Amino acid sequence: MNKLFNQLLELRHLSDTFLHPQYQDLIDPFLLPDMEPAVERIKAAINTKENILIYGDYDVDGVTASTVMEHALRLAGANQIMVMLPDRFIDGYGMSQRLVEQAQSTHTTLVITVDCGSRNHEIVARLSNLGIDTIITDHHECEKKLPSAIAVINPKRQDFAGPSTLCNLAGVGVAFKVAEALVDKKLIPAGQEKWLLDLVLLGTICDNMTLSQENRILSFYGAKVLDKTRRPGLQELMHSAGVKTITSESIGFQIGPRLNAAGRLETAELSLNLLRTSSRAEAAQLAATLESLNKKRRDEQRAATDEIAKRHQEHPCSDPVIVETGDWHEGILGIVAGRLVDKYHKPALVLSKVDDDKYKGSGRSFGDFNLAAALNYAKETIIGGGGHAAAAGVQVSTEKLASFRDKINEYYCSLHLQNQEKYLHTSADLTIDSLADFNLELIENLCLLEPFGPGNEEPVFCISSASIASLKRMGDRGQHLRLDIIDKNGKPLKCIAFFAPESWLNLPLESTYDFLVKPTLNEFRGVRSVEGQLIDIIECY
Repeated sequence: MNKLFNQLLELRHLSDTFLHPQYQDLIDPFLLPDMEPAVERIKAAINTKENILIYGDYDVDGVTASTVMEHALRLAGANQIMVMLPDRFIDGYGMSQRLVEQAQSTHTTLVITVDCGSRNHEIVARLSNLGIDTIITDHHECEKKLPSAIAVINPKRQDFAGPSTLCNLAGVGVAFKVAEALVDKKLIPAGQEKWLLDLVLLGTICDNMTLSQENRILSFYGAKVLDKTRRPGLQELMHSAGVKTITSESIGFQIGPRLNAAGRLETAELSLNLLRTSSRAEAAQLAATLESLNKKRRDEQRAATDEIAKRHQEHPCSDPVIVETGDWHEGILGIVAGRLVDKYHKPALVLSKVDDDKYKGSGRSFGDFNLAAALNYAKETIIGGGGHAAAAGVQVSTEKLASFRDKINEYYCSLHLQNQEKYLHTSADLTIDSLADFNLELIENLCLLEPFGPGNEEPVFCISSASIASLKRMGDRGQHLRLDIIDKNGKPLKCIAFFAPESWLNLPLESTYDFLVKPTLNEFRGVRSVEGQLIDIIECY
């Protein structure tokens, strides 16, 4: 193995068990709470041919979890199945009154949620009053008192005493554990559930879950299944997106955004239908639609980001928290907030006008500034909102926008936070002064660690005291940078930086810096070579 790769394994304390995980080491699904009564209720519904309604979510995790649950139930012998997803613009997140109406009109007797439901006590109670049972499968935070469902399968339950690694499961991961339980009860032939792992991988990566222990096994085998996926929809989507190799990058930046675009701009049912279809013609049509929607999403996202950047150029914002308002598509607000965090190194909330009386928005944060706590502090200025430390949603009346902005920034200042930008800086795994071992063998070895994500980050190398040989702007607006560097022994490395800071674009040639890079493989006309994705440039002192 490559010398640098061996050093990396030692540094991260990774053994052969991590490099080559075993499928049989997956944790017993019945260690999840309420799995036994859930499986018994599903079995009864199959035996008596009841109408089952699966209710999911509009993001990649929710769509893949819905598909996994449906396929698992069909493998177990269920035929009367309907899948319903919430509409971002009508229902918002979670179980809604439309679900109750749909279940009632279709004579449903069992509702199974995926990736939602743990806090929807009122809706579950309404279903129960109509004689409709509910099984909740979810991975979001729970209150101490749970909804009155037949089962609440959620590793985040406060009374859960099982293996902590199960708390890292995505919604699709919890749905897959139900499939495993159905295999254990011999309702699904052993081995058939493995073909669901392509979807488990997509939902787990796109929901940014920790990729250690249980998720390492699921994602490792999920990558193998996705590479050979039987789903025409995924085959067509990967073809239209130009995906040639299954990596965390191709999932996170090519497949995931296209699946998410439907729920952001129109309806997530487009993505759901793509994953479910067995028709090659329908798959090609849906993939083309998602490609078009993703392009529209990028264009609207860029327009909003450019509009805000122009404002900041003309009127620089001195507030510690950016709060921007405009007339933008609701589905892109969270992405734009994330771009503002990247650009200005400040927490950001982006709100769009719903009508004359109300704005709706999304926020992104980092470090020690908890967005959920901030919204709670500003609760007297908002209509509603909530979320997590790093991401949240909010609704604000037009007349209270100024008060909301003041209150959020007041809360930030009250914390007296210091040196928060450190949370945005990438640190190197290894520092090297020679590119001698930066070769194809290293690239091949690093592939053994795929897929990357939280808990298994893509390795970053610091190439110390290297000099700049050439600089070139790239991209339709000159926003990217092609940079050639040379180590102290004269060995060169081509690097590229996407959306490079303006300061990088004017660095003097032959100057010496420390360069943080991720090694990448470049293939051109059959020739393979190692390049670097540039993460940071640090002055040498």
